[in-house]
Amino acid sequence: MGIRTGNMNMSRANDYTEKYVTEGNTVRVVHAEAEPKRRRRISPEEQRRIVRLNREAQRTKTVSLNRPLSILLMLSVAAVLFTGYNYLCLKSSIDAHMDNVKTLEARLENLRNENDALERSIDTSIDLNHVYDVAVNELGMVHANRNNIIQYDKTESEYVRQYEDIPSADTKQER
Repeated sequence: MGIRTGNMNMSRANDYTEKYVTEGNTVRVVHAEAEPKRRRRISPEEQRRIVRLNREAQRTKTVSLNRPLSILLMLSVAAVLFTGYNYLCLKSSIDAHMDNVKTLEARLENLRNENDALERSIDTSIDLNHVYDVAVNELGMVHANRNNIIQYDKTESEYVRQYEDIPSADTKQER
């Protein structure tokens, strides 16, 4: 620990100063002045000048401290406004896309309904008895017998397209 020296005002009523020495955590008094320190009288005009200078110094200090804070505040406000603007643009774009999707879904539903209605009208317009009469009487078709039917397994798809030859009679399976 070092030794510090300085002046300490003990009391405003007494208005005298003492010289002191600090050593470690104790204070040892070296010299005490017996006489109070006399203050010089300041004229009211000089007091006003000092107060005005102190105010100007405080204002300058406040302005110099507030400048970085005001720049930070302006940048923060700009960042918030920029983020808000981008959010609103994205929200508007998403809403527009959602409206487009709803429109397309409604159009798809209408097309499906039209397709189902056309399919029903086609199904009801075909007279199967007339088809049978034309096939048997005009075209000379007959029903197939059991020995005319050849069945085979094809697992690649659910329906049969004849891209290859029908299996021969020795692979025939009769039911």
